[in-house]
Order: sequence, then structure tokens, then C-alpha cells
Amino acid sequence: MRRPRIRLLARLPRTLRARLIAGLLVLLALVFTGIGVATTTALRHFLAGQVDERLQSAGGRYAASLEHPGAGGADSRGQAPGTFAARLVNGTVTQAAVVAGIPPGDDDPVPTADTGDDLAHLSARDRDRLAGLAAGAAPRTVQLSGLGNYRVAAVAGRDGDVLVTGLPLHPVDETVQRLGAIEALVFAVGLTVAGTAGALWVRISLRPLERVADAADRVGALPLASGAVALPVRVPDDDPRTEVGRVGLALNRMLGHVEDALTRRQNVEERLRAFAADASHELRTPVAAVRGHAELALRHPGPVPAPVRHSLRRIDAESQRMGAIVEDLLLLARLDAGRPLAVAEVDLTRVALDGLTDARAAGSGHRWRLELPEDPVLVAGDADRLAQVVANLLANARTHTPEGTEVTLRLERLAGRTALSVADTGPGIEPELAERVFERFVRGDRARSRRTGSTGLGLAIVRAVVAAHGGTVAVTSRPGRTVFTVLLPDPAAGGNGSGPDPAAAAPTGPETASAARSGPEGPSRAAAPDPAQEVTSPRAPGPRPAP
Repeated sequence: MRRPRIRLLARLPRTLRARLIAGLLVLLALVFTGIGVATTTALRHFLAGQVDERLQSAGGRYAASLEHPGAGGADSRGQAPGTFAARLVNGTVTQAAVVAGIPPGDDDPVPTADTGDDLAHLSARDRDRLAGLAAGAAPRTVQLSGLGNYRVAAVAGRDGDVLVTGLPLHPVDETVQRLGAIEALVFAVGLTVAGTAGALWVRISLRPLERVADAADRVGALPLASGAVALPVRVPDDDPRTEVGRVGLALNRMLGHVEDALTRRQNVEERLRAFAADASHELRTPVAAVRGHAELALRHPGPVPAPVRHSLRRIDAESQRMGAIVEDLLLLARLDAGRPLAVAEVDLTRVALDGLTDARAAGSGHRWRLELPEDPVLVAGDADRLAQVVANLLANARTHTPEGTEVTLRLERLAGRTALSVADTGPGIEPELAERVFERFVRGDRARSRRTGSTGLGLAIVRAVVAAHGGTVAVTSRPGRTVFTVLLPDPAAGGNGSGPDPAAAAPTGPETASAARSGPEGPSRAAAPDPAQEVTSPRAPGPRPAP
């Protein structure tokens, strides 16, 4: 029962305009149906009353002639054509006659046949119906086989019999049917005219509501997630005396509040970006100074106590790490500010080879693979920034997977785009972390000790640089298979024109960031086979050693 109900609900009109018009037509149809039923019923009762009056005025004269018929049979003079008469003796029909039409040149109707023939035409059911009539009872309707509906009345005869007289109801039925046909035609025309006029009226009446919906659609199409946002859209219908005007007034008030909130958010973001840029720029000098003094102290020719030397080495290592964080923050601040990137022809094949060579040197315990097409892959962009994208993705895979994990860097051409992907067989990313993997300062290892050395900025830089090149980056992960895929526009195939938009910037806001992966105890999964590095080509007969 639920499926037909669901299908019926699915077929109902969905828009407010269609529902209003459909409701109007249904209401009019119900009203017209009620009017038709009432008028036809009233007309039938009225005409049946006239037939009853004629029966009463006629009395039983025609039926009485059946008691003592003359030489020509029953006397039908003065009787209307179709008049029926029957004689009942002890509840049994003994005689019956029907007045025929008027022959040409004759002034009086004549019977259809003699009494015996008419009696033969009556069926057993007809006789039973007539036998139930009582003298003096109110007229009633009886259906006679072959004759149709009759309005009959019974009176007592002189010989102790019952005389029945009936008048045909087919004129009444024809009149009622003709009225019903006329009403159906008139109602159909009325429904058509009312539906057309109602549709126009509903359309005119709903124009203010359509303007409200159009304004909401235009606001919904605006990029409100980041950047400076202006909301010039307003609803013109704001008359508080109407329902639509109240909605429009509330929507305009809400848009004003949203615009104020977005403006405040943009001001806060601009201040945060300016602070990050200024702080990063100002921190570069003292960090470099600390690192320089640490290196100078470590090169002191005289004897240096072991604890002091260890502290100096830690100072040097932490200053290097802090310097890397400062450089990453400064790069993100520049990308957030929309600084243009260098645009030149970049050989991604060479970038991939160099990046994998550096990754193998940094993580010799992993198994590295490189899959390249036979022809060089050229894109338009900033070579240094694209090399940083490759390096960050490989470093993310190396840092957050155990030794022996196989890491594959693949480069291929797609329809109008260039795809660069880094896949590994590591432990994977937790689902709740995968949703925020490109946010800033998000790390798989949440411990303050930061055993993995992740700053939570690497993947944020990847997304920022790729977005500045007009591309996209995404991640899919499950245990044993994690793939980061970068899609860049391919100028050779039309892609995105000539490369990155100089005015394009990475998504702004504090939420853009990177993440890393780790198991419950950090990187802890079984190692893969012996470490190695391989370079393969889709069209090559087999793997070949990397240079």
C-alpha cells in the first residue's frame, strides 16, 4: 500500500502555482458537480410530480375499460401515447394494454394491441412488480421489460379488482439527460475559462514571491566561502502589510546581517594574513641570527663541554625547523594575498624525477616507484612551486608510513588536464581526518612531541599552490591504499588557457591546511618487500632503473 501512495504523491504538483491552480480546478469541479446533481435531481422530482398529477387527473378510466371492453377493445380515447393499463384480480395480472401513437388522420390514440398480446409481452418479473401494487397507494416507479420506466398508480375497480394506470418516464429521463449534457458542456467550458483565468491571476499574484525566490537564488550563487563579499541583492517587495512583503522585508534584513558578518570576517582574515606575513617576515631575521650563532659556537676550535655541544646542536636543529615553518607561513601568506606566480613552461617529467630522487635519498627504507609517459609532460606554471608540491606530497608519504612501504609517483595526461598522483601502501588516513587533511596545522600525530616532525603546513601549501595554478587536489584513502591526486590544466589541450591565473590565489581563511597520517602508535604497519626505486612507462616493456 505504501508504494502506490508514494507514486501518487510523486505525481502531485510540486510548485505552489501548480498546486493553487489544481486546487482551484478541483474545487470548481466539485462545486459544478454538486450543482449538476442538485439541478438534475430537482428537475426529475418536479417532472415526476407532474406525471403524478396527470395520473391522478386521469384516474383509472383507461384501466377501467379493461373490465368491460367494447367491440374494439379497451377504450383509449383521451389517453396520452404510451399510457399503460393493467387489471389485477386477486394479485394476478389478467389484462394489460398500452396506448400507441397517433396514426395519420386520427385524433385519438389507439391501443398497441389487444389485451392478450400485451399480457404476453409482460415478463414474470413485470407481473410480480405489478402484483405488489395496492389500491390507493402513492404513485411509484416500476420498470417494465421492453417498455422502460413507468410511473404507476392503482385504484380499486368495480368488480373487486385493482386497476393500474401508468405513464412513461422516458420524456422525464430524456429531459434530465439533456439538462445533464448541457450542464456538462457548460461546466467544461467554465472549468477551462476558470483554469485559464486562474492561472493568469495566480501568476500575477505570485510574482512578488518569485522575485523573493530569484533573490534567494542569486544570493545562493554568490561565492560566500572566502574573499571580500558584497551582497547587492535585495528584494523589492517589502510591504509589511502583505505576507510576501513580510518575507521580503525579513530576507532583506537577514541579507544585511549576513553582509555585515561577511565583512567582519573578511576584515579579520585580512588582519590575520597581514599578521602572519609580518610575523613570518620579522621572524626570519632573528631565526637566522640564532642559527648563525649556534653554528659559530659549534665551530669553536677550543674544547666545548658535551652538554653544551648537545644544546647547541639542538638549538641549530630547532632553528632550522622554525625557519622552515616561517618560510611555509610566509609562502601561504603570499598566496593568500594573491601574489602572482611565475608563468613559464615546466617539464613535470623532470620535476617528478628530481623529486623522487630527493625522496629516495631522504627515505631509503621505503620502496619508491615512478611511472611516467613516454613523452615529456609540459605545463604552464611556476617550476619552483610545482617542485615544492611534489616534494611535499612525497615527504608526507615518507613521514607518515612505515619503512618498506611502496610509494608510487605517477604522471599522466587526461582529457584537457595533467594528473600527478602519489600513492602509497601505508596505514591510510582516518576518515574524520581525511575530511580536514588539507587544513592548516592539522596533523595525524596530535601529540605535542611531534615524533613525525610534521608542522601541518605541507599539504596546505600543496592545495594553495595547486589552486593558484588553476588546478585541484584530492585524496582517497583506505587501509593499504592512499592516493593524493593533483589535476593541472593542460594548455596543449585547451585546459585553462596559458596556465595559472596571475591574479588567482589559494583559498583564503584560516581553515586551509595540511594533515598527516598515523596509526594509534604513530606509523606502525608491517614493512613491505626490500626497498627499491623503479621507473616505469605505460608503453615500456618493463621497469627500468631510475637515474
